[in-house]
Amino acid sequence: MTIQAYAAKESKGKLERFEYEADELKPDEVEIDVDYCGICHSDLSMLANDWGISQYPFVPGHEVSGTVAAKGENVSHLEIGTKVGLGWISRSCQTCEQCLSGNHNLCRNGEDTIVGRHGGFADKVRSHALWAVPLPEGVDPVSAGPLFCGGLTVFNPIVQNNISPTDRVGVIGIGGLGHMALQFLNKWGCEVTAFSTSPEKEEQAKALGAHRFVNSKDEDALKKECGRFDMILSTVNVELDWEKYILALSQKGKLHLVGAAPKVTSPIMPLISGERSIGGSPVGSPATTAKMLDFCARHQIEPKTEVFPMSEANEAFEKLEKDSPSHRLVLKNDL
Repeated sequence: MTIQAYAAKESKGKLERFEYEADELKPDEVEIDVDYCGICHSDLSMLANDWGISQYPFVPGHEVSGTVAAKGENVSHLEIGTKVGLGWISRSCQTCEQCLSGNHNLCRNGEDTIVGRHGGFADKVRSHALWAVPLPEGVDPVSAGPLFCGGLTVFNPIVQNNISPTDRVGVIGIGGLGHMALQFLNKWGCEVTAFSTSPEKEEQAKALGAHRFVNSKDEDALKKECGRFDMILSTVNVELDWEKYILALSQKGKLHLVGAAPKVTSPIMPLISGERSIGGSPVGSPATTAKMLDFCARHQIEPKTEVFPMSEANEAFEKLEKDSPSHRLVLKNDL
């Protein structure tokens, strides 16, 4: 089968029309007709080979919303025509310790949607059937794609860290990730504080679910937060004065990073004296993905999106890189 796509032939190259021949569908795979595909900063990093793992021609796209078009003979839980989404991970081995304990997202023998294979800037994409998670009624397919990477990235720490409705949680950064985190945490029942270097974002942050807003450029404002938070979730990819945020944690509080900041440094005594900790996480498992989607449907949560035709993928990439929008960019398949 010939699949139509958009691919870059070299690092930081422009996306051009591209086609490739797909192998025979494996017994445990599904083929998805791509309706929409979100754009993520990870697509930009892979396009530029920032992590040294990209292969060219490179077809980006790992925030897919589409329809099951074909399935392998061993797939029994999905039907042709089912609306599904696909995120960063496209396969896990099912037999390692992590998979057997339900942590499929930590499988060392898995496969990622745009690493060593072609992604969702295409008319079709394939994956292990486990990772094609059905969209429940109430989740809009147009905006669903970003939930499978950005949304899951900020939802997973809530589950992973056993966040309760009585917890106080801070979110650093009100961008593509942070604007979804505020919505999740508000509906989870937490007291939510937005940290941002942009005071003009206060109204937006509160409209998304923040109860409080802290201008993180104001050192006195940060000092007043000392000992307040059960978790602070960092969604930014820059280095900060991490000690100030660690001191803002309560005893046993956690600084949890999902933004790819280059490094995190901290004096050891604030960690030891208050049993505070620093951690991070990737996207979640298929089970956590399904839980997130049900939560979104129940509470009418969705990412804010701007839709481009897929034929304007280069323009969308340029907007993401230059403007750093606080919403998510989504491509509508027009191949």
